[in-house]
Amino acid sequence: MTGFDIYPAIDLRRGRVVRLELGDPARETVFGDNPAAMAGRWRDAGARWLHVVNLDGAFAEAGAANWAALAAIVAAGGARVQFGGGLRALDDIAAALDSGVARVVLGTAALESPELLAAAVARFGPERVAAGIDARDGRVRVRGWQTETAVTPAALALSARAAGVTTVITTDIARDGVLTGVNAEATAALAAASGLAVIASGGARDLGDVARLLALAPTAAPGRLAGVILGRALYDGHIDLAAALARAGAG
Repeated sequence: MTGFDIYPAIDLRRGRVVRLELGDPARETVFGDNPAAMAGRWRDAGARWLHVVNLDGAFAEAGAANWAALAAIVAAGGARVQFGGGLRALDDIAAALDSGVARVVLGTAALESPELLAAAVARFGPERVAAGIDARDGRVRVRGWQTETAVTPAALALSARAAGVTTVITTDIARDGVLTGVNAEATAALAAASGLAVIASGGARDLGDVARLLALAPTAAPGRLAGVILGRALYDGHIDLAAALARAGAG
């Protein structure tokens, strides 16, 4: 399948690599205190992209340590970096992209400030600005997943498309960090409803999830399935990154 990428996740909290269960900051597991080394591990396994999240920014906390970690990850090179978490002003977006990030992800801003999303796309281009759509029980959540809204993922995707976005990352919060399997059907349905390239996130547990997404690719038209973010399954050893990359490449 052309254009389907595997994104190893590097979630940053106070400068360390962590994973949260269901997006709950009280259910945190620390996987390392050297984000650049973790990035190197995934890069050496063949990763073309890294998905880096500033959790402190998402929770509206000070995130200087995470920005320093991001700079170290970018400086190491070898893989493109997709970065999100707390980007709610054009200056923040510019700072991330100027640091060498290939693409930023706007989540809360995509819903609360559609004019900011449109301005970012107009200034930096749709290939460098994506929208994050994080939902639970069919409703979008923002501000570090702590605030529930009445907006559906499809409605937000169409709003993002109207702002010029061509790529969205959709996270099923109820599956995130608990290895229950990616919501492949909902991801494909969102791509079909929006006509956008959609990256799946939340719940991936084994290579079967990659295979299911690839198998559902035809149902995503006129949109497309553009990849999957792998988090806890990589860190717990349930998925071998090289094998996932090979499976995606074989499409």
